[in-house]
Amino acid sequence: MNLTSILKLQNSIISRYLIRNIFALLLAVFVVIGVIIFGNQLVLVVTDSLEAGIPISDLIPLVAFNMIRDIPLILSLSFFLSIIIAINRLYKDSEAIVMNSMGIGDKSFMLAIQPLTLVIFFLVLYLTTVAIPWSKTQRSAIMDRTENASEFSFIKQSEFQEFKNGKIVFYASEANNLVETNGQDMEDIFIYTQDKTGNVITIASKAHKYTEQGTNNIYLRLIDGKRYSNFPSKVNHKVMKFDLYDLQIIDGDIVTSTGGYENIDGKTTLELLKVGGPREILELQWRLSQPISILVLSLLGVLLGKSSPRGGKNLGLLIGVAVFILYNNAILLAKSSIEKGDMPLFFGLWWVHAALLMIILIFYLYRHRKFTQYVDKITHHFISKG
Repeated sequence: MNLTSILKLQNSIISRYLIRNIFALLLAVFVVIGVIIFGNQLVLVVTDSLEAGIPISDLIPLVAFNMIRDIPLILSLSFFLSIIIAINRLYKDSEAIVMNSMGIGDKSFMLAIQPLTLVIFFLVLYLTTVAIPWSKTQRSAIMDRTENASEFSFIKQSEFQEFKNGKIVFYASEANNLVETNGQDMEDIFIYTQDKTGNVITIASKAHKYTEQGTNNIYLRLIDGKRYSNFPSKVNHKVMKFDLYDLQIIDGDIVTSTGGYENIDGKTTLELLKVGGPREILELQWRLSQPISILVLSLLGVLLGKSSPRGGKNLGLLIGVAVFILYNNAILLAKSSIEKGDMPLFFGLWWVHAALLMIILIFYLYRHRKFTQYVDKITHHFISKG
């Protein structure tokens, strides 16, 4: 089939009909899978926010960044399944049987859906190389700011809370949030801290958390209390009574800091290309694997969608889901093996795509009864050569 024939096929009524069906199924499958996964992400983020004290204003961005991270995988699976379903419908309605009699078979279907395949390919390529690294950087900035600034944002009443890896233990019998000032009023305060001089225990009857204007330093204003230093040691221990004592708990520089996402998966693709180290090359291959899988799975989807009118309706779909899981797990396993040093970088992640392409080729040749012909030719070649 020459280039002119390919272009005519891709602009034909059959191609537009097939692409329209696949696109409609793609939207439906994407919505179903997306609702399940994104709903789960929303529940997890809200649960984490309640435990870690993440501000409400940061919830929606965090959910959005998690969604961006998951879109390529969901889109890849949805597109793969929609191809299988669309091709399967053609055979169930005997439309594909008529097309086959006209010389339009698997190869023609593969070429006919390429315009939509390329659109999905470039969309996923943009997500994996641009949008996802950016979203990971933004998410890390929010989490860093939250970890440092909101650690004391929500003091839970009647509960011992550990901060700074156990270096600070805080307790308040009552805690009331002040929405307008983003502060808190507390009663019956107990604070245990560790510093260079030793252990410090501070108790107070009341406390007020506030943010200093200009510096953004966060303070606890303790009222009517005592401060015990170097206890339970009997040497150099001190007791200090106070009516009013301001204890800084968060530095304003940390609060306003956006942090820096130094992990390699947060670097831009251009930065990876400039560095060109082993870890950067592996990350580049990882980002390209998802778009490449779109091209590979589109070929397999056409083959799995083919069935007889009286054949099993969901067999190709079940096989497709199993192949998709094995395919993506193989890529993850290869990436993990290279990171651990169990596999040389020379192999990279390309061998996974090449292996599936080889399986697709063998499947195609076997289905069209060409596999035995090639085997006979190869066998005859070696026999005659011997």
